Amino acid sequence: MRVHFHGAAGMVTGSMHLVEAAGHRVLLDCGMIQGSRELEALNAAEFPFDPAALDALVLSHAHIDHIGRVPLLVKRGYRGPIYTQAATADLMPIMLLDSAALAAGDAERANRERRNGEPPVEPLYTSHDVQVALRQLQPLPYDARSEILPGVELALRDAGHILGSAIVELWADGRKLVFSGDLGPRAAPILRDPTPIAEADLVLLESTYGDRNHRERASTVAELGQIFEDAWHDRGNVCIPAFAVGRTQELLYWFAAHWEQWQLARWRIFLDSPMASKVVAAYDRHHDLFDERARRVWNGRPSPFRLPNLRATPTREESVALNRIGAGAIIIAGSGMANGGRILHHFKQNLGRREAHVVFVGYQAEGTLGRRIVDGARWVRIHGHDYHVHARVHTVGGLSAHADQRGLIEWYEHFDPPPPLALVHGEDKAREALAGEIGERHGIVATLPHPGMRLTV
Repeated sequence: MRVHFHGAAGMVTGSMHLVEAAGHRVLLDCGMIQGSRELEALNAAEFPFDPAALDALVLSHAHIDHIGRVPLLVKRGYRGPIYTQAATADLMPIMLLDSAALAAGDAERANRERRNGEPPVEPLYTSHDVQVALRQLQPLPYDARSEILPGVELALRDAGHILGSAIVELWADGRKLVFSGDLGPRAAPILRDPTPIAEADLVLLESTYGDRNHRERASTVAELGQIFEDAWHDRGNVCIPAFAVGRTQELLYWFAAHWEQWQLARWRIFLDSPMASKVVAAYDRHHDLFDERARRVWNGRPSPFRLPNLRATPTREESVALNRIGAGAIIIAGSGMANGGRILHHFKQNLGRREAHVVFVGYQAEGTLGRRIVDGARWVRIHGHDYHVHARVHTVGGLSAHADQRGLIEWYEHFDPPPPLALVHGEDKAREALAGEIGERHGIVATLPHPGMRLTV
């Protein structure tokens, strides 16, 4: 069994790892690279392998940095099955059709700026390409071990990161590979804890937060309540860039759980993301994947997805109308890293207001607008214009859907004996810190792959 690392190797986004085993070629994830314009331009490059020569594609979960190039892979020749957990298969049309729409909009804007004689910019893929790719989906339940190719077996275990997120177990050539995908933190709301696994010959472990530990969730939630209290007294709006899958649902969960304590009835709450509204419906269809505490909250009053003053704004006109609200609104909008989507329009209206509050509740990759604001930029450029940042900026890191350093190590320590380890899906600073901690505890020298590296199991 050989593993070729092609993405999320030295960076967080663009997950893509090729496994050669039992005479077959299995690709783990096919994600979008996210960040600066230069980094995102790499998504259009040729794949470092022949898509038509792949025998199977396995997807860990529905975030775009893990599935975002699947339609392009199919467009360029992949014709095999796409295996993923059933809830992920339910989310994929929502995520990929939105991605195609964003690509079409980007291409249209770029073409308006082209000079005469320059060739037109083509979108990375279209909604038609998405529909073609979706026909190849083969949904699987958790915990079922299946032969997906002669001599290759697959099982998906609950990773506790987002709905349908999976740890991938792959058996072939008498060896076993475990790919963590993205692991969620223990005791997080809504979803179950990541599944412990005891045996492997090689582990590919994510390391997004390999260099830090999150605040306790209780203190983080208390901080969120204080932000809303301060914002109410400041008579401003609260803008929350949030990922449509995972973070938005958790925010609504906490809103329901603390409805009276935070006096949320006095606010107008807007879910300004057509994609997030569809994802909410998908979560509603998969209560069987929730933990016991979440089921109790969902059955209580108010229910997280049916708050009495929660309003979805699916149309562009409804979204634009929010810009006329000067105070008293909580606006949850994509994208989570503020590198596109409707949140940019709300930033243009609110970043310059000292009474406004901006709350980041997730990881902000290098090169994104969100990262620049979190790092303290006083001026930012949005849609070709510069905006002064006067709003109060909050980073509420304890709501992360990723395990922190402590959680990653605890999950790895379920393996007995500790297997060889490759750290993926993390910036080098985070990977090096996590490798150092695991090395001190277990004497394991973790591999830090870079694109093009190969490991033999």
